[in-house]
Amino acid sequence: MIKPTIKTVTPSNADQAIGTVVLAFSSDPAARWFYPDPHQYLKNFPSFVRAFAGKAFEYNSAYQINGYSGAALWLPPDIHPDEHALVALLQRTIAEENQQNVFAFLEQMDNYHPTESHWYLAMIGVDPAHQHQGYGSALLEGALLACDRDHKLAYLESSSPKSIPLYERHGFELLGTIQVGKSPPIFPMLRKPRRLVRAEGNDYHSPKPIKSEPNSTSMFNA
Repeated sequence: MIKPTIKTVTPSNADQAIGTVVLAFSSDPAARWFYPDPHQYLKNFPSFVRAFAGKAFEYNSAYQINGYSGAALWLPPDIHPDEHALVALLQRTIAEENQQNVFAFLEQMDNYHPTESHWYLAMIGVDPAHQHQGYGSALLEGALLACDRDHKLAYLESSSPKSIPLYERHGFELLGTIQVGKSPPIFPMLRKPRRLVRAEGNDYHSPKPIKSEPNSTSMFNA
């Protein structure tokens, strides 16, 4: 097995990371609820990724692993999706009869975000040709170590119940379920920072949760 190599994605290489995410979400229930037609999905989902998570490229918080086999797009504290671009895109590309449910779905997502300062894993995905090699875990670990060092919460929405155990192993806790009408459910999850402990040598690990009380009223990860 090739040792995972994780690199920051520069803005000039954003399209490569977006391409990886588009492949990763091609069978994702929530993404395909937005765009069930394959042509419309391939045409519009890259723009959705850029509007929803593209600020990660601006803030050097987008990462790729092993030549874009996987990608993770993190939004730093107090940085949010490009709401104006997102609304304009959805109004233009989602069937009018579906728009009310789509916007209600996004509003529920927004309602679950913690009000306390936090890192938001807006999107993480692995190219289907490279899945089941531990790339998702590897992408998570480095970023979460930084959250622990800075004593910051981390937040995400899992769009697959099968992914929940993976996130729980990395310290995330399930907050509830987001669903509107016949939409597929997605699952908001919050991770409290852990106290870093020096191990042998100069490495650190973080087995002890730090007590933190985010507001209880505080997309997509495939």
